[in-house]
Amino acid sequence: MTRKEQLLFCEKCTHRKMDLNQGILCNLTNEKATFTSTCTDYNEDLSIEAANQEERIIYHSDLSENFSEKHIERFKSEQNFSLGVILSLLAGTIGAILWALITVATKFQIGYMAIAIGAGVGFTMRYIGKGIDQKFGIAGAIVAVFSCALGNLLSIIGFISEYQELSFLNTLLYMDYSYIPQLMKEGFSFMDVFFYAIAGYEGYRFSFRVFKNEDFIN
Repeated sequence: MTRKEQLLFCEKCTHRKMDLNQGILCNLTNEKATFTSTCTDYNEDLSIEAANQEERIIYHSDLSENFSEKHIERFKSEQNFSLGVILSLLAGTIGAILWALITVATKFQIGYMAIAIGAGVGFTMRYIGKGIDQKFGIAGAIVAVFSCALGNLLSIIGFISEYQELSFLNTLLYMDYSYIPQLMKEGFSFMDVFFYAIAGYEGYRFSFRVFKNEDFIN
């Protein structure tokens, strides 16, 4: 057990005391921690319980600085990339459908929906995928941007179905999709790029697993 891992116990123990030269010591022995797995004299300080629930995002490049190899291997074994991608795609698709419904109903494209989609995709990837590898963030960004584009596409189809007085399903099945790139290009603006970029950033940033202090100890 490293000194950093020992301190995660010591910082929550009622027997801790601070020494300006040596840092946190045990007031029972007046020495630094020497235990290797658990401390038999450990007595949890409940007054700092809330602080121990703090969540931290640690990115792939910083893992080795915060965790031992044993911890990293355990976290990697808990990853689920496939399920994370599938359910984040589902979340993104639901967001795209809602975006299209709101856009067609209000006759106004709300760019902030892209931000919501990016966050939804990222958080879904985070809690389902439990990823620490770089690929989780990259996948989250791709799914987020794809979902935003899908929202725009569904909005266009919705407007066409309304104009042609057809059901959305019939329009979806029988329309000439060769016109879609041109229609999307004509409706695309700098603000779309801006909101897509934010969605992609959120999809990346929020896709990584967060850690609590207990993750450092277990």
